[in-house]
Amino acid sequence: MTRIYVVNKPSRYIFSFYGIIDLIAILPGIVVFIISGGQNLIVIRAIRLLRVFRIFKLSRYTSAGRSLMKALYNSREKIFMFISVIVTLIVIFGTIMYLIEGEEHGFTSIPVSIYWAVVTLTTVGYGDISPATGLGQFLASIIMIMGYAIIAVPTGIVTTEMMRSASVTNTQLCEKCLLDKHDDDARYCKKCGARLDKPEVKE
Repeated sequence: MTRIYVVNKPSRYIFSFYGIIDLIAILPGIVVFIISGGQNLIVIRAIRLLRVFRIFKLSRYTSAGRSLMKALYNSREKIFMFISVIVTLIVIFGTIMYLIEGEEHGFTSIPVSIYWAVVTLTTVGYGDISPATGLGQFLASIIMIMGYAIIAVPTGIVTTEMMRSASVTNTQLCEKCLLDKHDDDARYCKKCGARLDKPEVKE
């Protein structure tokens, strides 16, 4: 309540991501006072464990956290496309495996076969369902090999974006605020607005 009172735009904070996290963190304590016999709602009190999400707010105050969040945001389109391709492959492989193995080998439906494809592609391998035919085992081997290659793709995407954001080629120093990290085409300081490239004085 104090935070809502002191912020400039309370409605914006209430409906923000961190505002919802704070609400979830204090909600069990409020429920105990509102609902009669709330002390017996032991299960609801377990929601207090969600307070650990407040740790995510610390990322705003560290340069490493800001860099990681910026890299994830800038690579969102590539990651979304990667996940879309993976989901498509999983559906295709699961359907093919259902047609190859059938119900007699544990692949009772297409959703169950898709579950097997997810477990195999992620190299988890629970072993609760496994192909028995030669063609099915050959397809499973291909999916396993693909899994090792696919795991490295998201890491490479985010790492590339982090390296790109970390490489600053413009080292102009602002004479007013002494900021030395500007965009390549910057003519004014992004912190104080002072001009970086002073016009030459003609004699």
